[in-house]
Amino acid sequence: MRAEQAQATRERILAGVRTMFEQDPDNALGFDELATVSGVNRRTIFRHFPTKEALLEAFWNDANASLGVRFWPQSEKDLTELPPALFASLDGIEGIVRASHASGAGRQMRLQANEERQAAFRKSLAEVSKDLVPERARQLEAAVQLLFSATAWQTMKDYWGFSGEEAGKAAAWAIEALLDAARRDGLNRTKEPK
Repeated sequence: MRAEQAQATRERILAGVRTMFEQDPDNALGFDELATVSGVNRRTIFRHFPTKEALLEAFWNDANASLGVRFWPQSEKDLTELPPALFASLDGIEGIVRASHASGAGRQMRLQANEERQAAFRKSLAEVSKDLVPERARQLEAAVQLLFSATAWQTMKDYWGFSGEEAGKAAAWAIEALLDAARRDGLNRTKEPK
C-alpha cells in the first residue's frame, strides 16, 4: 500500500512537471510552483527528487518511456529503421517536446544525457566510421544524431508540414544517404597509397 502511494505521488509530481512545461516552456521549474500545480507538498517533492537535476532526469526518462519506442539507436540498422515510428510517437507528446526545446530547463534536461546519447551514436556508427579520419567520423556522428533527433522532427513539421511519420521517413532516407557517402569515403581512404 505504501509503495503504491509513493508511486502515485511520484506520478502526480511528474504530471505537474509536464503541465508546467506544456503551459509555459520558459518556466524555470520552481519547486514552489510545482507543489501548487501537482498538489503535492514541497517537502514531499524533495523526498522523491532531492535536486532539480534528479527531477528533470526522472521526467525525461518518463517522457521517453511513454513513447513506446527506443529513443536512441543500438545498432546501425536502428539508424534507418527507428525514425518513422519514433517521430510518429513524438506527435503524441508534442507539447513536451516543444517545451523541452524552448526552455532552459528542457535544455538542461537534454544535456544531462549527452554522454549516453553520444555513446549510442558512436556505437551505432562504429562499423561505418572505422575507416574515416577522426574528424570526419565525428562529423558523421553529429550529423546522424541531428537527423535522428526531435529537433529534426520539429523542423520538418514546422517548415515543411510533415507528419511525424513523414519526417521520420525523410530523416531515415537522409541518414542512409550519409552512411552510403561515409562508406565511399572510407573505401577511398583505404585504397589511397600511403
